[in-house]
Amino acid sequence: MRILFLGDIVGRRGREAVTSAVPLLRHDLRLDLVIVNAENASHGFGLTPDMARSLFAAGADVISLGNHAWDRKEIIPYIAETPRLIRPLNYPSGTPGNGSVLISLPDGRKALVMQTLGRLFMDPLDCPFRATGDLLTKYRLGASVHAIIADIHAEASSEKMAYGHIFDGQMSLVVGTHTHCPTSDNQILPGGTAFQSDAGMCGDYDSVIGMAKTGAMLRFWRKMPTERLAPADGAVTICGVMVETDDYTGLACRIEPLRMGGRLAPAVPTV
Repeated sequence: MRILFLGDIVGRRGREAVTSAVPLLRHDLRLDLVIVNAENASHGFGLTPDMARSLFAAGADVISLGNHAWDRKEIIPYIAETPRLIRPLNYPSGTPGNGSVLISLPDGRKALVMQTLGRLFMDPLDCPFRATGDLLTKYRLGASVHAIIADIHAEASSEKMAYGHIFDGQMSLVVGTHTHCPTSDNQILPGGTAFQSDAGMCGDYDSVIGMAKTGAMLRFWRKMPTERLAPADGAVTICGVMVETDDYTGLACRIEPLRMGGRLAPAVPTV
């Protein structure tokens, strides 16, 4: 199975770049499954139903959120009726929406996609490790499902790495989001799980993690929260990872970074 995961979409320019690129990437890379994180798609904070619909129409199979899941209140009724839009698994019981979704491909193969929210320097939610372990008791990689993908939305690389090692051999891909900076540690862990600490963002890298420089810099310089933050509107770099899995075991055969456009050095996976 060929899986593409794209990191946090930031603002209008990020949305436009992703919706334009996904149909071409699906064709050129012969992708079976496309997952995008869109928790910063609405002016940098949250996601609206119309934006989600446009990403699905462009070819995204699953959209994940994160700590900004509820910044746009209109997403609450929409997520309750849209299984392919997922929020972190470790929100308390009763939170609208779901933290995972089982996707059936046209050829009958199945993929489980989940998201968890880290706790270091983040909201103190339920344990992401135990929530993931409980979910994995219901699915077996290479048996009931052909692939399992986890988006761990977390600040600390140490927490993401620990998560990857704990579930090594039980998932096809563990990929981090939230910090908006693509890491160069893409690898296949000893147990066969593909891993990258952070997929990066789909946004303008002439910025402060996707936000216009002036307001962000002044917040640090003056230490006052009054400076307005808005997404940077320059050329977008689309960042993510592509993973190819073995359909028999569900484990990863390869992982390659994806970087297209904008300011960062390009990296396009081979077919």
